[in-house]
This record gives sequence, structure tokens and C-alpha cells, in this order.
Amino acid sequence: MRPMTSLCLSLCFSLLTLACGDKDDGGGTNTPPVTSPGSWREVAPIEGGPRQEHGVAALDGKIYVVAGVNPANTARISVYDPQTDSWSQAAPIPMPMNHPNVAAAGGKLYVIGGMVSDLPWYAVGNVYEYDPQTNTWTELAPMPAGTERGSAAVGVSGTKIYLAGGLRSLAPDFQDTVATFSSYDVVTGTWETLPDLPEPRDHVGGAVVDGTFYVLGGRANGVENVKGTVFAYDISAGTWSARAPLPTPRGGVATASIGKKIYVIGGEGNPAPGSQGVYGDNEVYDTETNTWAVLAPMLTPRHGTGAAAVGSTVYVPGGASQTRLGPIVSVEAFTP
Repeated sequence: MRPMTSLCLSLCFSLLTLACGDKDDGGGTNTPPVTSPGSWREVAPIEGGPRQEHGVAALDGKIYVVAGVNPANTARISVYDPQTDSWSQAAPIPMPMNHPNVAAAGGKLYVIGGMVSDLPWYAVGNVYEYDPQTNTWTELAPMPAGTERGSAAVGVSGTKIYLAGGLRSLAPDFQDTVATFSSYDVVTGTWETLPDLPEPRDHVGGAVVDGTFYVLGGRANGVENVKGTVFAYDISAGTWSARAPLPTPRGGVATASIGKKIYVIGGEGNPAPGSQGVYGDNEVYDTETNTWAVLAPMLTPRHGTGAAAVGSTVYVPGGASQTRLGPIVSVEAFTP
């Protein structure tokens, strides 16, 4: 029944969009029409209970869910196998944290900074490497002093992990967003300071496609200040430029790339009545044409999660179904 349900939802969404027409994004432009909206399905829920503000990465065909809020800081590492639709646990990370910066490179998983403590949360620069062959963590040299942050945009190119923006601290009445941009070489263990983001961002999407690092949406100094900007960093030229903005500005997004396209899913900052402040929106950016398309929305809107692709499917595990804390176990899979 699930495939038919997802198909019906996608068809209904397409018809609704055609009937209602384009929506204005507040910036004087219209949201692109739905084309080939794709389909969503529920898969096995996260083992160990609900999770939000965690890291997500794909490694060796599996999805890793790293640390997060549950509802307190956690060191749990949950691993989803799409082939069997089942979960397992990996060795826990040595330092419990939330909002970790997570990436896979060179056959290993890296956690590069994050946030700790009960609210207010503050940033730490601890760096850990996970080897799936031995199921062990190794602590590496920390981030350079003054660059500690969590909730950054993360991208990988070759042996380098790129981190743009992030949070130094998060409290209910103050959030310290930064524009810091740097890279870490997993082979040499060296850091490079790069030109700052054009504007500070946190809870922001990131992806590298064809030698360009894209930083999509996010927020600045608080959940009320969500953004639709798209910044592109040419790794060879070492310069930033602006690209076509996200049709639906939002923070706390989940982002993944397949081929030349980047999917921006869910998020926070939704003012619509009954939305609980979160979005189910699913929009895709074509890096070749600098254009956006609107796809089928999530079955359960959420923010505070991540996304990763295995093959032609994007997986979005957990998150929160309402503004701020409200973790869920739901895991959804999107096939374009």
C-alpha cells in the first residue's frame, strides 16, 4: 500500500499546484511549477528513539545518524541499511554533542566540531574520525582556536571537508551565528582559512557539485531570521558568488545532492497557521541551469535534521515536527 499512497500524494500535489498557480516567494518572483514531483515513503524508524539536531552522512551505502538531541545531548551513532530496511548501532562518539558537523571522506566518517551542554549550548572544536572497518573512533587535532562551531554547512571535495558558517552559542534569547569558512584535509590533517561567507549562516544546507561548494538557505542569529540565499564558492578560483535564491526561505533544512542537483528538504520558519513552524517543502536546485523546481513535499514536515543520498534515493532521518524541540523517530525516503 505504501507505493500507491506515495504515488497518490505526488499526483494530488501536482494537481493542486496546477490549480492554484505559482506562489510568490516574497521577493517578487514566482515559485517554479512542479515537474516530475517524485515520491516519498516511510522506512524503518530510527533505532533508539527520537532524534533531532544530529548529523547525517552516507558511508559505504549506509546512512549514519550521529549524536543529536534525544531530548538531551547524546553520543549515540545509529546506522541504517537501505538494503535491509534495518538499523544497527555503531560505537558511540567519545564526546556527546548536538549540531555536529559530519562528513564522510576517504572511507571514514568525520565529526568536526559541534555543540555541547544543556541549554544554552556552546561550540566545541573536537575532531573525531570513525573507521567502519574496526568500529572505532580516533580523536584528531582540534579545530583551530576561535573557529569552533556547530551547525555549519558541510561539503566534501577530494580529501577536503569544507565548513561554512555555523553557531558559536545558542540560547533562547541569543544565538551567535558566524560567517567563518575553512577546510580540513583528512589526509594531511591540516586546516586552511578561506574567505568568509558573504553573510553569517547557521542551520544551513551544504553540498559540493563539480568543484563548487553551495551554501543554501539557513538562518542568522535566531530561528525568526530564515534566509533563502544561495552562495556558491568556486574551489579553484577561491571566490564566492550568489545564485538563484531558494524559492521557500527556511532554516534547519536537510540537504543532499544526486548528480548535478541539490535537494533542500523540510525546515523551520513557517508562519502558516497549523504548521507548527515547520515546512515539508522539497525543492531541487539544478547546478547546471541555476534554476529551481518544486517537488513532492514530505509526508511529515520537520526541521533540525540532515539528509544523505544512497544511489538515487535521499533519506531524511528524524528531526523535529515543531519549532525548537520536538524530536521524532520517523524516517522518510525520497526518490526523484
